[in-house]
Amino acid sequence: MIVVIIAGGSGTRLWPLSTHDFPKHLLNLTNDRSLLQNTYDRVKSLSDTIFVVPEKSHVKHVYKQLPEVPRKRILDEPARRGTASCFVLALSEIKRQGYKNQPVFFLWADHLISDDKAFAKCVSEAAKVSESEQKLVFMGVKPTYPATGLGYVQMGKRVKGAGKDIHELKQFVEKPDKKTAEQYLKNGRYLWNTGYLIGTIDTFERELREHAPRLWNDYRDLRSTILPMNRRRLYMNFLSQPIDTALSEHVPDGLVAQGRFDWADVGSFSDLHGASKQDKTGNYISGENVEVDNVTDSYVRNESEVPVAVIGVDNVAVIATENGILVTNKADAQKVGDISKRIQKEKKGFAWLEKL
Repeated sequence: MIVVIIAGGSGTRLWPLSTHDFPKHLLNLTNDRSLLQNTYDRVKSLSDTIFVVPEKSHVKHVYKQLPEVPRKRILDEPARRGTASCFVLALSEIKRQGYKNQPVFFLWADHLISDDKAFAKCVSEAAKVSESEQKLVFMGVKPTYPATGLGYVQMGKRVKGAGKDIHELKQFVEKPDKKTAEQYLKNGRYLWNTGYLIGTIDTFERELREHAPRLWNDYRDLRSTILPMNRRRLYMNFLSQPIDTALSEHVPDGLVAQGRFDWADVGSFSDLHGASKQDKTGNYISGENVEVDNVTDSYVRNESEVPVAVIGVDNVAVIATENGILVTNKADAQKVGDISKRIQKEKKGFAWLEKL
């Protein structure tokens, strides 16, 4: 099996902890290892061949955090062109480096999983099925609450002879409203879509050729272009699109593996608070010079040199760093990404001041 870790990200949803130059997968959020390092630790028992696909401006950080990964397996994106382009970049390089037909497991660098044993079991079973059935296998996990910020996959009939956790994939469902999410939770046939995907090299090529002709052309162009400089120029002209809409949703006979492990896509400070160790009042407090009084169910983190005091509020996230200060009700934490983009836009507009 070959593993490909997609390590992109624009660093907006967890601002000011994460930034465009140092997105969340490079941060130590729940222990003394970054999300990227934790992901690598999680998959290295599955394969000796691990590729990482970061954006070009982050490559130096990946080199530093994962010195054990050979440089030829760190495939930097010349520019952000969406996860679909990351997939064809990785597949083309896997072929270029001479690997024979075998399962390729794609996953993201910025997810939280604590049950590594159950995770490895699910991936191993999915890899076997991807070979025996010659189909793409998507991975989902049972929802624990009616999430409206996540996509879902609906399980169909169980695949005979493939184990109790392998099913036909009935459909993908985009982020639902609250009422629909509650129905999914009760139904039991809907799983959170982790975005993890596994299939053999031959299967990926077949699915690209038959169901994603534009991606197939991109893949062939990368394969036939010899000079690295020319491949980079070619990549810059790719359409930016997610793998979900470019390929996954067009596959007519995909399978889904139900993962029996905990999983969190840390897309907001509300998610991060839920995944962090809390005290008896429901607070997570990190950093020096932090004082709280009459505060519950909150995430408070100080990575600046100034004191931070939080008094008489509940259910908030307060973050202070050299990049900025954020105070938000956790219920509105999904809006941080939009605010961060506005701040970055305004900062660029006044970039000339920094040169004075």
